[in-house]
Amino acid sequence: MKRTAEKAGTEDLIVLLGTPNADSTELYAITMTEGDPAWAGALAGVALGLPVYHVTENEVKSQVDPDIYDEEIGIAEMVLEIDEIRESAKSVRDRVAAATT
Repeated sequence: MKRTAEKAGTEDLIVLLGTPNADSTELYAITMTEGDPAWAGALAGVALGLPVYHVTENEVKSQVDPDIYDEEIGIAEMVLEIDEIRESAKSVRDRVAAATT
């Protein structure tokens, strides 16, 4: 992601996650926006500021053919804690937005 952001810029990029729980969603969202919180990877101290969405969020879901969405993601939606996952991604976006205003 760092190389892609450096080459293409960040203006037209988003990160789309398929993480299985709220904790991993939050961790990856923070990493893509504020940098690696563990200071262990290539994004340590690198704030890309990219908006992060989970594949189950309505903003994403509404843009995918319903039949394909159901086939590829529908089963996961039934077993995952979708509300918590969606809230994790949204809370990181909201926090970043508040910090930049």
